[in-house]
Amino acid sequence: MEKLYYDFHIHSCASPCGDDQSTPSSIAGMALIKELDAIALTDHNCTFNCKAMIATAKSLGILGIAGAEVCTEEEIHCVCLFETLEGAEEFGKYIYDKTPNIKNDVEVYGHQYIMDENDNILGEIEKILVNACEVSIMELPHIAKQYGGICYPAHIDKSSYSVLSMLGMIPPECGFTVAEISKPTLIDTLISKHKILEKMNIVTSSDAHYLWDISEKYYYLENCESSAKAVLEKLKKTEGMV
Repeated sequence: MEKLYYDFHIHSCASPCGDDQSTPSSIAGMALIKELDAIALTDHNCTFNCKAMIATAKSLGILGIAGAEVCTEEEIHCVCLFETLEGAEEFGKYIYDKTPNIKNDVEVYGHQYIMDENDNILGEIEKILVNACEVSIMELPHIAKQYGGICYPAHIDKSSYSVLSMLGMIPPECGFTVAEISKPTLIDTLISKHKILEKMNIVTSSDAHYLWDISEKYYYLENCESSAKAVLEKLKKTEGMV
């Protein structure tokens, strides 16, 4: 495969403020419509719907990758992707336990549904998942690695919940090889201010909370096999990114 078209930052109905119609199977179906080759489910501070998404994506010939968007104790959002569903689910349990035990207000944040691949509701997450967990950005990359994953800062160009808005820099101690940017037109400007980005891969994903926001067939990995292992290995290297 010469190009692997992707969207590695998608939220399902398990995420607060995520649309109830963003079921695991609907996400996979929309990825098929948009002709994507690979997608990652990255709900806030949990991995509950990854199994259902991966199963449906596989049935449609799409690579599904298990992941999560973690809000660190500094209130910085980071994308974590995993080679295996098992590793992601163990990581998800760890992060969920580190998330404050505050009940979700459905009237404010909406439902947080856990679903199967047939859109059956299996349960509802009681904890509100938007809060910062008890894990720092300095710890998170190393924790993700222990579960067979990779971690990188999300939407670094945004004015809130980004590493640059909160810290004003990307800590080299974290060892990030990737950074996510929501507006690719800002890449040159950001690199001029933060030289560390010159040595990092830049990815762009949708951060979709609604089905229609899932990326079009535009961003891709060059010469990458269709497997979670190959994707993670590609993201760890500083070459072949578009």
